[in-house]
Amino acid sequence: MTDTEDSAANAPSDDAEAKSPVTTQRIFLVVVDESPEMGLALRFACRRARHSGGRVALLYVIEPSEFQNWLGVGKLISDEARQGGEQVLQRQAAKTSELTGSVPILYLREGSRRDQLLELIEEEPSISILVLGANVGQGGPGPLVSALTGKFVGRLRIPVTIVPGSLSEEDVDALS
Repeated sequence: MTDTEDSAANAPSDDAEAKSPVTTQRIFLVVVDESPEMGLALRFACRRARHSGGRVALLYVIEPSEFQNWLGVGKLISDEARQGGEQVLQRQAAKTSELTGSVPILYLREGSRRDQLLELIEEEPSISILVLGANVGQGGPGPLVSALTGKFVGRLRIPVTIVPGSLSEEDVDALS
């Protein structure tokens, strides 16, 4: 059989394409910050992705500067925030690669963390699960967890997994 015949013989027909189910890879989205509970959420997402053949996506959102009215100062602060965000994202991407064996999908956005997260979920149909870490201290679970389990829950098209910050890494490993 020649190369041409081989590829023609293995090419699916139009009928086969229409009847075969589309297989999609599960994408676990984690919102990156430097909180201890985020580390647990990331570990959970990485282990679930690795065990299910999925992939991890990381979102870092740069919050707007208070000095936007002062053009030069605002630009400098914005540039520093972007560099800092890129560094945090790269550190977490390295951890993700180590835990999953694959390179994560990276998103870096500017604006309100909640709004940017909701926009990304709406824009990217490949994202299938949001994994958040919850603070267990007196300050409550955190603004994202509070918002997404409260009045913004109706805007989500995907399930949310909330990983309590009180778990140990061993607990997360046992659950995932």
